[in-house]
Amino acid sequence: MRAALLLDSDPAAAAREAAAILAASPGHSEASLLLASACRRLGDAQAATAILASLSAAHPDSALLQLETGRALAAAGRSGEALTALRRAVALDAGLTDAWRDLAEQLFAVADTLEGDRAYSRYLRLARNPPGLADAAAALADNRLTSAEAEIRQFLQQSPDEPVAIRMLAEIALRRLDEVEAERLLRRCLELAPGFAAARFELAQLQYALHRNAEALPHLERLLAAEPGNIEYLAQKAQVLRLLTGGREALDLMERAVAEHPGDDRGWVLYGHLLREVGEQPRAIEMYRRAIALRPACGRAYAALANLKTVRFSAADRAAMQEQLTLEATRGIDRINLEFALGKALEDQREFAASFEHYARGNSLQRAGFGPDAVAETVEVQRSKEVFTADFFATRPAWGSERADPIFVVGMPRSGSTLLEQMLASHSQVEGTRELTDVPALAFELCRGRGDAKYPEVVGTLDREQIAALAQRYLGRTERYRPLGKARFVDKMLGNFAHIGLIQLMFPRAAIIDARRHPLGCGFSCYKQLFARGLLYSYDLKELGEFYRDYAALMEHFAEVLPGRVHRVHYEQLIADPEAELRRLLDYCGLPYEARCLRFYENPRTVNTISSEQVRQPLYSESVEQWRNYEPWLGPLRQALGDLVERYPAGADVSPHGGH
Repeated sequence: MRAALLLDSDPAAAAREAAAILAASPGHSEASLLLASACRRLGDAQAATAILASLSAAHPDSALLQLETGRALAAAGRSGEALTALRRAVALDAGLTDAWRDLAEQLFAVADTLEGDRAYSRYLRLARNPPGLADAAAALADNRLTSAEAEIRQFLQQSPDEPVAIRMLAEIALRRLDEVEAERLLRRCLELAPGFAAARFELAQLQYALHRNAEALPHLERLLAAEPGNIEYLAQKAQVLRLLTGGREALDLMERAVAEHPGDDRGWVLYGHLLREVGEQPRAIEMYRRAIALRPACGRAYAALANLKTVRFSAADRAAMQEQLTLEATRGIDRINLEFALGKALEDQREFAASFEHYARGNSLQRAGFGPDAVAETVEVQRSKEVFTADFFATRPAWGSERADPIFVVGMPRSGSTLLEQMLASHSQVEGTRELTDVPALAFELCRGRGDAKYPEVVGTLDREQIAALAQRYLGRTERYRPLGKARFVDKMLGNFAHIGLIQLMFPRAAIIDARRHPLGCGFSCYKQLFARGLLYSYDLKELGEFYRDYAALMEHFAEVLPGRVHRVHYEQLIADPEAELRRLLDYCGLPYEARCLRFYENPRTVNTISSEQVRQPLYSESVEQWRNYEPWLGPLRQALGDLVERYPAGADVSPHGGH
């Protein structure tokens, strides 16, 4: 026992102890196994295999002996024989955890990816998380991210290559919306453990979220090769295919998925999402209803019905949601989704006080899942102002690309941006895409390999050729979203308002459109919406108002240093006089007027946002003033917005002396 305890920390001492035992008791099997293990760890694989050969002959049915033999043969470079021994080990004892891990490692070494993934999957099912990560896991479950990170990093000092710990760090990075760091950590996980399916799936999900679908697809295909019936993998692949090859192939895949898993509500919900995005609303509703029939607490299905906006919940629906919310078993994302959906149901009944109560509960539950500093933006806005001055642009005239292909739509969510995009995409010269992540990705990449460089300050260190190269990279990256090959395309990543300085340098001739809505109307519309990911500021009225002020302050800054550069469209004016606003918009973009843009609802293109159903019908004004029904409860939002409310729309930006 004493010698065994020395094996990891001091294999030479363990070998001496084992040799002493064997001198006193020749042929002692445990001491012989210990000596072989010590020899292998000391780099003498030949001696280890010689000892193990005689041991195995005497004990042919020992799984532990076969495991150590496999390890020694692998260390000696005899992969084929190592695989034979390791397969023998798991055949003798299917519960021998480490044997599955070593078998997977050897299978990967001989490029047998499929069997390697299957072996590692068996290992993961048997293995327990390292005890040293228990406190970190508890902190992570309580969303104490700083404490969790400290525990994990302390653990990694002793075990720097533990994939479970590295994956936990990736989860922390994702919760903090640090997608670059999360991707780096997940890739490190897969370098260490290529068969770590959970890390591979999370990487594929991240790449999908970043619109890098061509990179996500091979990961999903590898996962499905090992688990062809996994509903989550099938659904994610369908979502990726929808964006890569169109809706039909994705729908076919989801039809297969729900046929194979008719009792899994998740499949029906995801199938409904795909049908909604391609405009098949009646079938989408049917899929959501099936999910609810399977599992009455399926909050995602209720929320999906609420997001259709055109659906009105029945009294039976409202009673069913209220009943689920009384049950202690209804927790997590189900409860959050049900609160938002019931808020919408009661809003349709004009029960505004009760509706707001449910919206507030849903937002409080969602906001509790993030740290207190998750929405800090004011400092970043101030730094952008300090970098992107009038002198900054004056000393860099006509940099970047001369092309005017991109039409950037920026602003806040729920500000009419999807309507603007659909109008523009109905023009014969304009192609609609989606919320592209390429500008933020380029911005993040600027700091890679530059030591302590920070964005946006790093932009000031770039020369003319580097800016031109960035513009070309952007055009190259976005080419795959332009299958129709039209002259212009829409990039509707609203958060690009934070990157207007970089956009101006890359594309001084491109259109930049600010989609603006009444601050209380925009704010409340965000507040009553549970977004798929990100937008952490939207779940607290005060934080919403502060974020809107920061956005408006930055837009005011660019209006001052780049007069007339950004074209603003007020949602309320667009609804009131769409033709006049459309003519102004197209004139700014350098496009001829086309009446077809007013018939945007006839455009069959796939729309991937929560406004997909609203842009499939003619303009309506009912939503413009909906926020007024909730004005008594919007005090924290109004207070945080300050004078923006009174000055809208004529003075829609923060005054020079405004602020928090």
